[in-house]
Amino acid sequence: MKRARPLRGLVVAACLTALAGWPPAPAAAQPIPAHPSDLRFEPLEFDPPDAASHRHVLSNGVVAFVVPDHTLPLVTVSVLVRTGSHLEPPGKAGLASLVGGQMRAGGTAGLGPGDFDEEVAFLAANVRSGIDDTVGRASMNCLTKDLDETLDLFFEMLRNPRFDTDRLDLAKSQLLQQMERRNDSTQSIEQREWGRLLRGDRHFTTQPVTRASVDAITRDDLVAFHREHYHPGRFVFAISGDVEPEEILPKIEARLDGWPATGEAADAVPEPNHQPRPGLYLVDKDDVNQGRVSIGHLGTMRDNPDRYALTVMNDILGGGGFSARLLTRIRSDEGLAYGAYSSFGLGTYYEGTFRASFQSRSETVARAAAIVLEEIDRIRSEPVSEAELATSIASFVETFSRNFSSATSTAGLFANDEYTGRDPSYIATYRERIASVTADEVLRVAREYLQPDRLVLLVVGDLATIEEGDPDNPDYTLDRLAEGAATRIPLPDPFTMEYPSSP
Repeated sequence: MKRARPLRGLVVAACLTALAGWPPAPAAAQPIPAHPSDLRFEPLEFDPPDAASHRHVLSNGVVAFVVPDHTLPLVTVSVLVRTGSHLEPPGKAGLASLVGGQMRAGGTAGLGPGDFDEEVAFLAANVRSGIDDTVGRASMNCLTKDLDETLDLFFEMLRNPRFDTDRLDLAKSQLLQQMERRNDSTQSIEQREWGRLLRGDRHFTTQPVTRASVDAITRDDLVAFHREHYHPGRFVFAISGDVEPEEILPKIEARLDGWPATGEAADAVPEPNHQPRPGLYLVDKDDVNQGRVSIGHLGTMRDNPDRYALTVMNDILGGGGFSARLLTRIRSDEGLAYGAYSSFGLGTYYEGTFRASFQSRSETVARAAAIVLEEIDRIRSEPVSEAELATSIASFVETFSRNFSSATSTAGLFANDEYTGRDPSYIATYRERIASVTADEVLRVAREYLQPDRLVLLVVGDLATIEEGDPDNPDYTLDRLAEGAATRIPLPDPFTMEYPSSP
């Protein structure tokens, strides 16, 4: 206690000293505006970082982006791997996902699964791995003081996964359990059938994992897939946190030493060979009281010169949340749904999709769907207001800096552009290009890219109640939403994914 007194005295003295030089009280606050819209702010000034200044090429040709941030004693290392489920051999659907998961869950050559988990936990680190449709991902996060030990574990996982048979059997069992619940959720049914309607049932994104494909996958398949696709020639690193390039890059180099970076390039991501058939498609799920609806067609590519106008157009239509037309009318004005949104997909490897979606009470599904069609027609028929245009443009321009809100997100964005072959120069002109979009351009792209005669309408829910409609609004019915007869899609067997009949 006696030792605390001098410290207390120093604190008091410091406070008195600070008070003596305390700056004068601020000027009187400005009058409170009558409405939030009257608030005025200085323009946001932000210069985005340059990807080239963070890009490094290792001696074996591997690209690594390093973005230092010494705020906290933490380091994140991520790697993108040129692989994906599109590289699965025939009859082995689910193999890529199992490889990605079991690299982390199945231990390494030197450490069993339990021991690997224990080592990672002891370091209070985070180590992950997975494979999606068109990319493999792995990452680690740790305290700076534990960087070397965590890097050893991370690269051992990348280079020498054990693929423990017991963990693999458990993962396959869990997949089968998930299959059993495939037709339980209207959301999962909607996602599955929307993919089939837009991409066809032969594209890799719509190839289902079945009991047969899971049973056919062996540990040798995982080993062979890893051996073929995991080598430094397919890696792009994103590194951020409490490190400098001259410190971390030699550590990466050392752990890649002796691991050949050369190998066959990954096969190109295949495009869908399918043209969606416009029309109304129905999936009956009679044990729910709300219907899910998706309306749309194919979109375009991300390098389309009209991408900025399309982005603003979609934002005004349904992408802009509470300020967007779909949510304003369907939720705020009519009270028909909690949410209603749209997206206009700008694809990287093939066309994205335009999609407007909502979930509504069964009786009001047809009415809400009719509003979506009305809003699509309206944005194609008349210029958007100056207020809508200004709000949308400002939302993109003023939130642009969020893409670089952390060193990790910055490094990840740069690495992803490198992986997909996108010229990073777009970053420097993005705000200017968005800000230059006019109401006439929005109208033009809406007329050109929103095509009512190509619309696919998917409805999932209790069809008897949905088709009966809302007695208070009898003019809104499903059969008036699309020309021609509706196509009913039956629920498939959850284990074989065989349909009693196909659309």
